[in-house]
Amino acid sequence: MHDNREHRIRNFFQRSYHTLSNFEHAAIEKILHRSKQAADTESDKEKLTFGQRMADGVASFGGSWTFILLFAAFLIAWVVLNSIMLPMMLADKEGFDPYPYILLNLFLSMLAAIQAPIIMMSQNRQAINDRMSAAEDFEVNLKSEMEILSLHEKVDELRIDKWEELLEIQQQQIHMLTTMFQKHLEEEHGQGHEE
Repeated sequence: MHDNREHRIRNFFQRSYHTLSNFEHAAIEKILHRSKQAADTESDKEKLTFGQRMADGVASFGGSWTFILLFAAFLIAWVVLNSIMLPMMLADKEGFDPYPYILLNLFLSMLAAIQAPIIMMSQNRQAINDRMSAAEDFEVNLKSEMEILSLHEKVDELRIDKWEELLEIQQQQIHMLTTMFQKHLEEEHGQGHEE
């Protein structure tokens, strides 16, 4: 069955197979010899390095409402601690990071400097995955198109076979009518001689 399918696909593209791009040739070969695609995607996830898994985790957490709410709570706590609580507790002395919050700005800058490249690593990997998904989608679309064209060919073959069968039946009917007509003429001709 696999050989028949391969023959059909190659036969279909025989007219224009040489005009296809290298990517389309590779897609056709991959479709013909596909065996373990689902297992490959699972093993690809297992092949991620520690850094890649960490980058995905940081990007996932950094883009969540949990992170936003925790970070907002941390900023509010920092401001309240340094602007209200510590000055009240220390009796007219400032907290360890007074109003312009220079230390907080330093921490935020360091966090942004570390977080940005990690998120970019994750986005780059996602872009690669998206390109691979697009290539797989192209292969699936190409396979579907080939199957549809194959079905069209089968329907055309069936239609041709039916037309040939109908023509054969029609020829038999014409032959039978001709024979019956000739017998009828002979009978009439025979009765005309008897009179």
